[in-house]
Amino acid sequence: MSVFYETMYILRPDMGDEQVTQAIAKYENLIKEAGASDIEIQNRGKRRLAYEINRHRDGIYIQMNYTGPGTVIAVMERAMRLSEEVIRYLTIKQDQTEAEAIEVEETEAVTPTAV
Repeated sequence: MSVFYETMYILRPDMGDEQVTQAIAKYENLIKEAGASDIEIQNRGKRRLAYEINRHRDGIYIQMNYTGPGTVIAVMERAMRLSEEVIRYLTIKQDQTEAEAIEVEETEAVTPTAV
């Protein structure tokens, strides 16, 4: 069964553009091999952290949205935990995709309500 997931991770701020691109490709390929599909990746750029993490005040935020089986999460998070380039990560399970939410809103807008 495929479920919609969102993973946000923070890379070290001292990484160059090429290293960031390689890290993104690494995790994208990792989840593809584990069975994920519909992968969308957004590089949110370098931002100030709310608090210091491993002596870093800034970080490069990356957001990945994808669908896949639950086994994808364990593989990817293990790789992130062992990597020194990722300073924080978080994966959440979405209840419904944005497309489904838009379809529901459109259906509710079209359907007249009885008074």
